[in-house]
Amino acid sequence: MEYVIEMLNIRKEFPGIVANDNINIQLKKGEIHALLGENGAGKSTLMNVLFGLYQPEKGEIRVNGKPVHITNPNIANELGIGMVHQHFMLVEPFTVTQNIILGNEPKTKYGTVNLKKAEREIQELSDRYGLRVDPKAKVRDVSVGMQQRVEILKTLYRGADVLIFDEPTAVLTPQEITELIEIMQSLVKEGKSIILITHKLKEIMQACDRCTVIRKGKGIGTVNVAETTADELAALMVGRNVSFEVTKEPAEPKEKILDIKDLYVKDSRKLDIVKGLDLEVRAGEIVGIAGIDGNGQSELIEAITGLTKTQSGKILLNNKEISNKTPRKVTESGLGHIPQDRHKYGLVLDYTVGENIVLQTYYQKPYSKNTILNHKEIYRKAEELIAAYDVRTPSAYTLARALSGGNQQKAIIAREVDRSPDLLIAAQPTRGLDVGAIEFIHQKLIEERDKGKAILLISFELDEILDISDRIAVMFDGKIVANVDPKETNEQELGLLMAGSGSDKVGAAK
Repeated sequence: MEYVIEMLNIRKEFPGIVANDNINIQLKKGEIHALLGENGAGKSTLMNVLFGLYQPEKGEIRVNGKPVHITNPNIANELGIGMVHQHFMLVEPFTVTQNIILGNEPKTKYGTVNLKKAEREIQELSDRYGLRVDPKAKVRDVSVGMQQRVEILKTLYRGADVLIFDEPTAVLTPQEITELIEIMQSLVKEGKSIILITHKLKEIMQACDRCTVIRKGKGIGTVNVAETTADELAALMVGRNVSFEVTKEPAEPKEKILDIKDLYVKDSRKLDIVKGLDLEVRAGEIVGIAGIDGNGQSELIEAITGLTKTQSGKILLNNKEISNKTPRKVTESGLGHIPQDRHKYGLVLDYTVGENIVLQTYYQKPYSKNTILNHKEIYRKAEELIAAYDVRTPSAYTLARALSGGNQQKAIIAREVDRSPDLLIAAQPTRGLDVGAIEFIHQKLIEERDKGKAILLISFELDEILDISDRIAVMFDGKIVANVDPKETNEQELGLLMAGSGSDKVGAAK
């Protein structure tokens, strides 16, 4: 059989780590082929080798049966290979069209950029593949799902026949994930071939033909998806059986920890986005917020954590007003925050893992005395948390940007959960994590609840909300429109409530 892509015995090393240890993957024409592995297993590294961002120490790459040397992404593009990166490579002030043609601009006979021609071509491509983008919109004004479609169009505009998707659903809502799977299926019908880097088993079962599993840098094997199960894939990925069932005792809520009354917050366009919201979270319970992205969840979190100003209303933490206090004052009042955007709010990427782990406490003893940092204590603490939370890093002195997305997330969770705050806001806490890590993080959140802490969980993963919440607050159009018991609802009913219908039939909003 002739494959469109063959990667044979690929070995890629970095200082102190073998990222890819003689891995093989073969892609057939017209298939969606999953590349599955834990955080830090070497999936993105392997695809960055195929895309020419890294050079392997050994091994061979063949395109349509012919050996090739891909020394940079331009050569990959010439060979018909395109990559949609996990963290989008877009210029926010530019339009959709300007982003897509960047570096490959069509010219008029006078040598200027022919924007009209480009917009026409992009509209045609968009219509052909059902991508629904507005070529004239500025990237900063469009949704995350639309930004991803822009990235896909960038590869198609350059003539890609092989598309690599790196964790494409990590930042998408459930509706956008369904749309993306439909887009991928339409691409393969047109003769494209896709490699999908992921650790979301549900998506592999839905969308993929075959799946290659790698674990700790080594190839485990390739299976036909139709002949396997999610449980079997999970065991291949992490090397043990993984429980998808969340076991927890019933909650015993006690005193109010967070009490929000009639809260109003404006968004970046100065429009009301949180509109008279009331919410309470008690000690010893996990309250999940379910809502479609854009209904005020982000602004609510930013208001509670001090990252944005409130217009009116009250936010009480342990009966003390924290509205419009600085983030440090809010943190010192007993709040922990796992932010939904780990790069923007969770990490300083050019600090070491050790420095990031003490970002909330570096100015306190034992990490600091008279404004002088105690590096010995900082790195002792970092080593302890790296081991406890299985953060895969060459050392505590490695820069945070060098870690895989999932391991960056584990470092943030280690920092916030270890302080055991009275209220922990967990926003998309398992975004980008593999099933083994998700199981571990869910256990940690339940442990904190059982210690009598209050947890506010915001997640677009409805199964996560249903599995670990003790109570679900549904957010629509800036308000809590319903409070439901997870044991008495399902994804369909939540979906209706999140779309603003049916709230009159469920428990009154709080």
